[in-house]
Amino acid sequence: MAFRGAVITFPGSNCDRDMAVALEKVWGEPAIRVWHGDPDLPENLDFIAIPGGFSYGDYLRCGAIASRSPVMRAVVAAAGRGVPVLGVCNGFQVLTESGLLPGALMRNAQLNFTCRPVPLTVENAQSLFTAGFEEGAVVTFPVAHHDGNYFADEQTLDRLEGEGRVAFRYASPVNGSQRGIAGVLNAQGNVLGMMPHPERAIEPELGGSDGRVLFESAIGALVDA
Repeated sequence: MAFRGAVITFPGSNCDRDMAVALEKVWGEPAIRVWHGDPDLPENLDFIAIPGGFSYGDYLRCGAIASRSPVMRAVVAAAGRGVPVLGVCNGFQVLTESGLLPGALMRNAQLNFTCRPVPLTVENAQSLFTAGFEEGAVVTFPVAHHDGNYFADEQTLDRLEGEGRVAFRYASPVNGSQRGIAGVLNAQGNVLGMMPHPERAIEPELGGSDGRVLFESAIGALVDA
């Protein structure tokens, strides 16, 4: 079975190649590269990834301008049809700005750019992105962000917790995120936004392979669908 995964590139994206390489290494199929100005997505996509970086230089708010790009209308529509969408780092910011996920990503509490491997606790091992993990397991992904401090009002946070939509939580303080949230799911479970970079942790040569499990989980869910 051939899998069709797409990676969206915006002006200022700098992890799009990393994401494309990760998808190809794990899935054995080259990722389709999609430019932000394209009004439509390729047909019959199995997976859409919005990578990290500094779309539009992070002017205005991180991800705000990118969320208004022509291709995002197609991404929002695809997500509504159930296509899995993964947003990492700047991609997470784009997903919140586009309304696909609740909350916002604010300046790190310590006001510094944070770039290092961090331990994460797997909070939900039932989603299509996380089914290969053990719930409660501690995994290590790198982070590289200046605006990764997850914020939402208490009612939204309670809803995310109650509905099992917190996918990953920082095992130790990283950026001031409320309740240590590192990644959240949409209500349907087919959209995941996270600040840590699973695509940078897919093989031991990169320092660890915990991130590979996320992509393997997604392909497993597609096979079983």
